[in-house]
Amino acid sequence: MSVRPSEKRVHVPANDSDRKDEEFPIDNGLGAAPIIAAPRVNESEASEHVDGGFLAWLQVAGCCFLYWNSLGLINAFGAFQTFYETQLLREASASAISWIGSIQMFLLLATGPIIGPLYDAGHCRLLLYIGAFLVVFGFMMTSLCTAYWQVILAHAICVGLGAGFLTIPAIAIVPAYFQTRRAQAMTTASIGSCLGGTIYPLIFQELQPRIGFSWTVRILGFLTCAMCCFSLAVLRPRHRGQRQLQGVRSLVDRTAFRSAPYCLYSVGVFFSNLAWFVPVFYIQTYALSHGLEAQPVALYLVAIMNAASIPGRILLGILSDILGPVNTFVFITASTTIVVFSWPAVSTGAGNISFSVFYGFFSGSLVAVAPVVLTSFTKDMKVLGTRLGMVAFLKSMASLIGSPIAGAILGESRNYLGLQLFPGISFTITAAFMVALRSVLAKTESKTKI
Repeated sequence: MSVRPSEKRVHVPANDSDRKDEEFPIDNGLGAAPIIAAPRVNESEASEHVDGGFLAWLQVAGCCFLYWNSLGLINAFGAFQTFYETQLLREASASAISWIGSIQMFLLLATGPIIGPLYDAGHCRLLLYIGAFLVVFGFMMTSLCTAYWQVILAHAICVGLGAGFLTIPAIAIVPAYFQTRRAQAMTTASIGSCLGGTIYPLIFQELQPRIGFSWTVRILGFLTCAMCCFSLAVLRPRHRGQRQLQGVRSLVDRTAFRSAPYCLYSVGVFFSNLAWFVPVFYIQTYALSHGLEAQPVALYLVAIMNAASIPGRILLGILSDILGPVNTFVFITASTTIVVFSWPAVSTGAGNISFSVFYGFFSGSLVAVAPVVLTSFTKDMKVLGTRLGMVAFLKSMASLIGSPIAGAILGESRNYLGLQLFPGISFTITAAFMVALRSVLAKTESKTKI
């Protein structure tokens, strides 16, 4: 039963035992299923954006650590890929090993259609507790692994699921605290993913030869536990959320599929995720045979790539507030495409390092600004978590198949040209859809900054 915005229907409980029946049907303004909302506690808190202050920036810090231990862990997988290929899982092919990282990313994103509505329903802290436990437990179990199937269960499935529970809160908490500086705040929080992708490979490369694989991974687990405890202590979601979900319909905002901007955006980010992890997973193995043979710096290219993404996220996040998120995203996708098409020309040590720096700079900002783009044309923050989850499922499918496809293209020949052209073509498609998105929004949006 739909309720017009002007209509209200409140059941006042006769006593405390009837409190659970209190209902507030709300039309969310997007034609989705009516929502059963919790009693309105301090509505001004949920609607007023503070644009700064200690509490707001404390949320940014807490979400930064969530990014660190979700996307950051997956950004660091290139170091594990090299170790698994050369030592622990030598009998497995490069394509088979890349499935570990792909499954991680798939689970991180595929859980979005469930976790997004759960976040919107007010279960943020439960999601954080489950996610923190699974990531730490997965690391501890990975430290005991000696076979491929064990690594799949612990490192791919357990860590990937845990990261999925942490990611939606990491994205969705910060926007409620900011208005004019939203892009800056969101991209600052997302720096955690590149810090994790930078520091975890450095720790792994330094400690693994000294104390072994098992204790190195356990130390990573202890660090993850400490940072998740900090996030649990400081994070305070502003939107109280709905008390209960309304079945399967609450998992999907069907009106999103009738929105041209949303559809263009979704297809574009699908192809960007199809390509994004290919350089991250294969840059080190490529460098070991193209210009950095037997040189230790080859094992640090993933860390260099993630470190370079930090200034990219900050600078292009600020640019997004100035020029508009969609305009900035078009520039980012075009620049990333150009950088990836230059990869086949790299054949020296300096070239590998330069490619890592430029790809990290632009691809890191691509990940950081993408949620800001979706936020910019999502009018109702109550469905932001749901829409993030829907997009996350599409991205999960792309992330699952992207790197294994690249590994299959590489095959036994070890000719990297096809592997390098594959992400270049995918990013080209992304750029085309982002240009189309900008064109549509320019016709429908009254604001000058898109």
